[in-house]
Amino acid sequence: MSEEILINVTPQETRVAVMQLGVVQDLHIERSSSCGIVSNVYLGKVSRVLPGMQSAFIDIGLERSAFLHVADIWENSNNGDAAKPIEKILFEGQTLLVQVIKEPIGSKGARLSTQLSIAGRLLVYLPQETHIGVSQRIESTAQRDALRAKLQAVLPPEHQGGYIIRTVAEAVDDPDFLADITYLDKLWSNLKSAAKNASAPQLLYQELNISLRVLRDFVSRDTTRILVDSRSTYQKMLEFAQDYNTAATSRLEHYPGVRPLFDLHGVEEEIERALSKRVELKSGGYLIIDQTEALTTIDVNTGGFVGLRNFDDTIFKTNLEATQVIARQLRLRNLGGIIICDFIDMDTQEHRDAVLEEFKKALSRDHTRISVNGFSSLGLVEMTRKRTRESLAHILCEPCPTCQGRGEVKTAQTVCYEILREILREARQFNAREYRILASQQVIDLFLEEESQALAELSGFIAKPISMLVESLYSQEQYDVILM
Repeated sequence: MSEEILINVTPQETRVAVMQLGVVQDLHIERSSSCGIVSNVYLGKVSRVLPGMQSAFIDIGLERSAFLHVADIWENSNNGDAAKPIEKILFEGQTLLVQVIKEPIGSKGARLSTQLSIAGRLLVYLPQETHIGVSQRIESTAQRDALRAKLQAVLPPEHQGGYIIRTVAEAVDDPDFLADITYLDKLWSNLKSAAKNASAPQLLYQELNISLRVLRDFVSRDTTRILVDSRSTYQKMLEFAQDYNTAATSRLEHYPGVRPLFDLHGVEEEIERALSKRVELKSGGYLIIDQTEALTTIDVNTGGFVGLRNFDDTIFKTNLEATQVIARQLRLRNLGGIIICDFIDMDTQEHRDAVLEEFKKALSRDHTRISVNGFSSLGLVEMTRKRTRESLAHILCEPCPTCQGRGEVKTAQTVCYEILREILREARQFNAREYRILASQQVIDLFLEEESQALAELSGFIAKPISMLVESLYSQEQYDVILM
């Protein structure tokens, strides 16, 4: 399926939208104030070893120490049964080369590995390995063997290290492989030289920015056009493509239009919809997506879709449509971790199997690793999607200051009763002349109307006057009781 890539650049951030048939399928945002660090290589220093967790904290020069598990130590993972405990491998103050494999998310620091890999357009170089692997997305055994043989034929005899052949290498020639090998060898040579003269903690190799990664990672045979709305970024991408991905130069275009690129293609509206809990289906049904710290839940509902034949057919068609929309929303919102999909209950096993098969087919287009289980006894589909970076909501939003992220606020009546209890509590401890309530307009209005009798009764009970004052800056839950 043909696709277009739109790149919107400002001094503060770069946004990339992958479009298919005019619909946003994937979205990436990189801000200059917080660029991603996955694939960066550091000379780190061990700050703490935790034998009980078989982990260590490594200082790589960031605000929070990064996390290294014993399973991510290359020397240990290649020892098989002779694997050593982490306290036998690392000690505090030790320096070592580490690579970030997972961004810092929330309160967690970055996750590290000592197995280094440097990505090119066609190959991923593994300097510590000797084997040649092939991307799992290339399923044909014959094709996998042919690609291995092609790479081995062009590798110099004295060459050291291993490779993983990427999916994009399916239809390339020997010169393309040689160009990638030369590029990766140069990067590795520069990294080794930098490590010799470095003092920990220090950054040794930095991943390409998002605009150049588009040329390396996103462009495929299906990509028909790459539109960039910044002339300077366009020139940098063009230079990079001429040296490294000449096939992309003809597809690279500068967008000089007055109307913003993302507005022209409806991307801004799509971003707004991707921040909403409710997602409408074309049939009239809808999804409710709830993202929490522990997991994400997706609920499918028929909504206004009544179907044409019978109720079972209506449910089946709604669920089939939902599979496509859910798969797209997972990519668009970059939802990761445990995901629970609550499809509408189906009576027949045939319908459940068809929906599950269609769901897996829709998810197969995702470049992020996904594991899907079948329908559980409760009719839920449980799945996991690898969490590689912050979700779209976490990048663009923050917890609501009014509800503190709960998604709900206390009713004005609930706040009124809290205030009455607070006044009674204060009256038992202090002998004030008067009690004054500072609260929002909604709460004061309720005290003046429905709850006026309760306020009068409390005033009589404590034998002290109670006055009220509207504080326009207070949210519905905020209030103060002032002792006069």
